[in-house]
Amino acid sequence: MTSSLIPRVGSRAAAAFAACCGLFFMTSTHAAGAVDGASTINSGDTAWMLMATALVLFMMIPGLALFYAGLVRAKNVLSILMQCFALTAVLSIVWLICGYSLAFTDGNSLVGGWQLSFLSGIGPASPPRADAPGIPVLLHFAYQMMFFLITPGLFIGAFAERMKFKAILVFSVLWSLFVYIPVCHGVWHAGSFCGLKNVIDLAGGIVVHVTAGVAALVACIMVGPRTDHLHTQMPPHHLPFTVAGAGMLWVGWFGFNAGSHYAANGEAAMSLVVTHLSACSAAVAWMMIEWVKGGKPSALGIATGSIAGLAAITPAAGMVGPIGALVIGAVSACMCWLACAKLKQKFKYDDSLDVFGVHGVGGFVGTVLVAIFGSRHFAGGSGDFAIGTQLATQLTAALGAAVLSAGVTFGLLKLIGATIGLRVTREEEHTGLDLAEHGEEAYTN
Repeated sequence: MTSSLIPRVGSRAAAAFAACCGLFFMTSTHAAGAVDGASTINSGDTAWMLMATALVLFMMIPGLALFYAGLVRAKNVLSILMQCFALTAVLSIVWLICGYSLAFTDGNSLVGGWQLSFLSGIGPASPPRADAPGIPVLLHFAYQMMFFLITPGLFIGAFAERMKFKAILVFSVLWSLFVYIPVCHGVWHAGSFCGLKNVIDLAGGIVVHVTAGVAALVACIMVGPRTDHLHTQMPPHHLPFTVAGAGMLWVGWFGFNAGSHYAANGEAAMSLVVTHLSACSAAVAWMMIEWVKGGKPSALGIATGSIAGLAAITPAAGMVGPIGALVIGAVSACMCWLACAKLKQKFKYDDSLDVFGVHGVGGFVGTVLVAIFGSRHFAGGSGDFAIGTQLATQLTAALGAAVLSAGVTFGLLKLIGATIGLRVTREEEHTGLDLAEHGEEAYTN
């Protein structure tokens, strides 16, 4: 090249010219898979991922905190807010100490190693990861930390208003180490979970929603129902909190799904679009179900429907197109409504805030349907796979994660119950956890 462009220039000048061209090329392109240090960092990708990280934290505090706080009774609203804030702080520290290293380094089939504990050896100039070449590894750490802390945040709604605060903290930390990290490591780092390759889960249908949803179901049964469950009406004390929280979750979910590409590109844009459409489809479907069944559409229903659609599209956002998103959203609304309105009523378990019905069922629906609507054989699908084979893979992975979560949840709650105890006393439950556990009242007038 240099001989044709500058044939009369000496060899040193030619070499310098080639080096400059190479440097320019390296710093102005986004080379997927390159891990040759800070030269591969893309400022646009980094800026977007900084925002996506903040959006996912926004989902937990204040989004999920307000969504749940509005659904409980007035005497327990501060306890829910406290749990969300405490889990955010505690689990972020656990992620630094060992969580990130165990999830995102090479090790065995279940977990990684300890080499990145306390971010050992990681600094601003550290080479990026091969699966996120355009952003600093520190940003990958921060982004994945938000997933780690929000997952236990989901299941606290299942045993709201009756579980000890210290038991929640101990259970959440141990569950995260023994359930979340192995599933995260297998699906998102090692590329092999339950012996399966090519499991599709963009942002946590399996890793987040199935694991948390199943843990919620097991936990609410083991902790037991609230003392006045099925005997007293327990309506949400502040629906505006819940609707506002749902809106915050909807906005934050763009960071959840579109951020999981680790790049500011067309794939991220498509994920954002289908995330929004699935939420819209599910919200409308839930509204129509209520309208037909009960004669009146409710604000709680449309908010809950939107969350069901968001949970369902989470694993599929990287593969499906707009039409697939509409179908996944509508199907998730129908299935989640059945779980919340019929299944729970039939078996009489006290999943206080419908964590299993919305997140567990919604995540499972999306995990399975991506094998159909994510295929190139369906309009807008981008996956190059056989539908039958991928469907078997998705089902097996989701069921494997569910079995792991159920087994570990059962074991941990048995251990905690035999040591520090799971439930507050009957008197404390009657008083409310705000006063009994935290010595505060939300409303003093």
